Amino acid sequence: MSRANLKPARISAVLPGSLAETMGIQPGDALVSINGERPRDLIDYRFLIAEEDLELEILDTSGILHRVELEKEIDEDLGLEFETALFDGLIQCTNACSFCFIDQQPPEMRATLHLKDDDYRLSFLYGSYLTLTNLPAAEWDRIARMRLSPLYVSVHATEPELRSRLLKNPRAGQILEQLTWFREHRLQLHAQVVVCPGWNDAEHLNRTLLDLAAFHLPQDGIPTVLSAAVVPVGLTRFRPPDDEIVPVDAAKAQEVIRQVEGLQAQFRQELGSTFAWLADEWYLLAGWEFPPAEHYEDYPQLGNGVGSLRLFLSQFEQVSLPAGLASPLKGLWLVGNAVGQAFQPIVQRMNRIPNLRLTLLPIASQFWGQTLTVTGLLTGQDVLRALRSVPDLADYDVLLLPQVTLKDGERFLDDLTWQALQTQVGIPVVQVEGGPAGLVQAVQQVVGQPQIQEKVL
Repeated sequence: MSRANLKPARISAVLPGSLAETMGIQPGDALVSINGERPRDLIDYRFLIAEEDLELEILDTSGILHRVELEKEIDEDLGLEFETALFDGLIQCTNACSFCFIDQQPPEMRATLHLKDDDYRLSFLYGSYLTLTNLPAAEWDRIARMRLSPLYVSVHATEPELRSRLLKNPRAGQILEQLTWFREHRLQLHAQVVVCPGWNDAEHLNRTLLDLAAFHLPQDGIPTVLSAAVVPVGLTRFRPPDDEIVPVDAAKAQEVIRQVEGLQAQFRQELGSTFAWLADEWYLLAGWEFPPAEHYEDYPQLGNGVGSLRLFLSQFEQVSLPAGLASPLKGLWLVGNAVGQAFQPIVQRMNRIPNLRLTLLPIASQFWGQTLTVTGLLTGQDVLRALRSVPDLADYDVLLLPQVTLKDGERFLDDLTWQALQTQVGIPVVQVEGGPAGLVQAVQQVVGQPQIQEKVL
């Protein structure tokens, strides 16, 4: 797309006290250009505003174009937020992976959930994974020129024919050449391998992780592949009947854990790092204990569900708990059943707080048809169905709902709002934000009590 044809970037918020506010810019206005150049995305925007002298073109809500000149510190932000990070639209996926979660949804889900993101800019900005199969030369040049590193790459297999079959894209077989390109340009990436039993497991998984580890060896002091995550394939009841992909069972999970742990020992000796990490789901599926906190080093694959439960449990041990609540509180804490067993020690410790009685409600998703369900995939229908089976629901003072189940703090994946949920179940709903401290703060919020920094042992 020519920059001359780029649409203005719609402004969603102006931070109080910011330069943008002093210039009179308002939400709903749109940014047209910076020093005569139209930004494609948030990356361009951040690069362009680094200058000390700026001339902005702003299109207000009445359609009037304003030119604003200003001087600022070189590292000073303007205080603008945008409706989207991509002003020129999403670069979508060109693959046809049988295990793609996007294709395993019913058609009535909201339109944004059916968009297949394979955009290197979202990978750089937010850590989303891409396959590198849809990039023309100009985009590779931009990655190199702007030093967009690290990126997050879905590898799945390094054998060219196997990766092409998995992604159903002949361009997918170029992955080793692409990794070499990253090495030559001194750019870095994190990798992931989604294991599909019978496809890229066993000797293929060994080959993939050994190939990736070879790119971890530093060149000029810089490793190319920083880490690799090994993740079990996730399947729903909506998947195509002829996709030939089978779910991971307990026996397969145990097999993969043994296999990867053997490679981890080799990598620690040869690379000085575990390098290849198993997602928490493997241990949940196998019914095995998680490794200790020190196993995860600096948690390089936390966003991929690697070590997140161990980190949560470790952080909870450091949280200051109130010496007691000002009034009795009976709370119901809802989570996906994947973490139900792991979170029982947290509930036991929370219930040592005087006046608090907390009950954990771990639920599976009948909507997705998954035996084990992570909390973030629970739908409003799943939650309502589970709550209706709680015989003494009216006796609870509050439902503690993890915010990760909601988009923008408002809607479940099936578009039910938390307010509608509250109306239907008849008890207050309080969102739990962030980690263990968010759980404690939510409990104290219900009783209107400031956090008391006294640890309950």
